[in-house]
Amino acid sequence: MVTLAAAAPEAMIVGDSAVIAELRRLVACVAPSGASVLLAGPSGSGKEVVARAIHAASGRGDKPFVAVNCGAIPRDLLESELFGHEKGAFTGAHAQHKGRFEEADGGTLFLDEIGDMPADMQVKLLRVLEERAVQRVGGRGQIAVDVRIVAATHRDIDAAIDAGKFREDLFYRLAVFPIEIPSLAERRSDVPQLIRHFVKAMGKRAGDLQFSEAAFERLAEHGWPGNVRELRNFVERAAILFAGRTIGPAEAGSLLLRRGRVGAVERSALWEATERLHAAFATEEDDEDAGSVQTEAEIVPIRAEIDISANRGLNRGEPVALRDMLADIERRYIEEALTLSDGVIADAARLLSLQRTTLIEKMRKYEMKAA
Repeated sequence: MVTLAAAAPEAMIVGDSAVIAELRRLVACVAPSGASVLLAGPSGSGKEVVARAIHAASGRGDKPFVAVNCGAIPRDLLESELFGHEKGAFTGAHAQHKGRFEEADGGTLFLDEIGDMPADMQVKLLRVLEERAVQRVGGRGQIAVDVRIVAATHRDIDAAIDAGKFREDLFYRLAVFPIEIPSLAERRSDVPQLIRHFVKAMGKRAGDLQFSEAAFERLAEHGWPGNVRELRNFVERAAILFAGRTIGPAEAGSLLLRRGRVGAVERSALWEATERLHAAFATEEDDEDAGSVQTEAEIVPIRAEIDISANRGLNRGEPVALRDMLADIERRYIEEALTLSDGVIADAARLLSLQRTTLIEKMRKYEMKAA
């Protein structure tokens, strides 16, 4: 789901499936009310597009729509980003800065990945929502704001509340009207229409790109783990490689990113063993500096575990460059995760079941940058 510049609210949400028809109905019901909305659904399913549709169909449609990804902003900058700061409030605050709440005054503030918001910020956000006023970092006075909140998360908020990671009172303040966004796997019948929509949105860049019915049938078999975002990226790749052509099932299959080249169990084992292997090699290098070297017996168990997990065996006389192999696997999965997440590091880290900081360190190691 993407937004065309002049699209009507009902046209922003693309698809004719039953779940999308119900989604449009809910958007039409809640948009005029002004109630806070909580959108729940998997990453890449189009939560921001639904938020924009709600804004466009509301009485605030001609006012600002401001989007903030709460999971992509460092926690020490989030307060300033949301509420603003006064000049001199902290090191580097060289001028007064309006926060996103002030920017969205009169319109809609979209708080994406609200489930990733730190606990201390949840308290401050709740106070702002209750008082309808913000206080800039380093400021003393309250600044009144008229903002409609649409929040979104891919997390299980009920589980987060039970685990003490999300405030229940904030949940009830945000989820006046909850909406569940379906995954693309739940509405695969919409894939052809979405593809045509993306091709049209690309304009001249897509040339006369078309898809055969057999190609659509092939794509209906795909699980779309990256949801609509993955489909959009798929169309981008198709336009680059096959501009002006009609894509058949073979070409469509060649364009799909196959996250399953190593199974989930094997992937998990590889990540775990990779971390131990890096530690082992680091120890080996330290020992070499001290005049000693790890023995082959100390390295072999790790090597054997990796080869079994990767479904590959060792042959006598055919050594395996284990360090290079593992580095290649890491790099490949990071690249695919960044592609599926449009370069959003927090989303890519979740796809890889890694902490955000761990992924950043791995990207630095391979000299990789987010798109």
